[in-house]
Amino acid sequence: MNDKIKLEQEIAKIMDHNKFCSFATVEGNKPKQRYMALYNQGLSIHLVTDGKTHKVEELEENPHVSLLLGYEAGGSKDVVEIEGTCSVTKDDELRERIWNDDLKPYFSGPEDPNYVILEVKIGRIVYTDKDGDTREWIE
Repeated sequence: MNDKIKLEQEIAKIMDHNKFCSFATVEGNKPKQRYMALYNQGLSIHLVTDGKTHKVEELEENPHVSLLLGYEAGGSKDVVEIEGTCSVTKDDELRERIWNDDLKPYFSGPEDPNYVILEVKIGRIVYTDKDGDTREWIE
């Protein structure tokens, strides 16, 4: 098996076991970070947010983002650092697929106009396993 594909599978497995990530955007010229729920299918990454938050405006001005996952309580002890760009997706099928009961306190349903899915386009991933071995994945 190709080394890149094997690394992709390892990273996806780590992401499957980490339901939250630290998500950083750029506001003005400064980084802004917050925890967010992570939804992934392989290396396809999505985040849910309220369309009325500043995140959407920040991404329109500067789409560059960074995600960090794997070391928080309840997560694996592998660390995944992701750099990429992020945008709001208009994919209604994806909105339906990601929708779950945990979102009910915040949104009326998948048709709620404030229910927004962010899509991360990965440029680079740095993966550090439990033993401290680091590998890099580049698109």
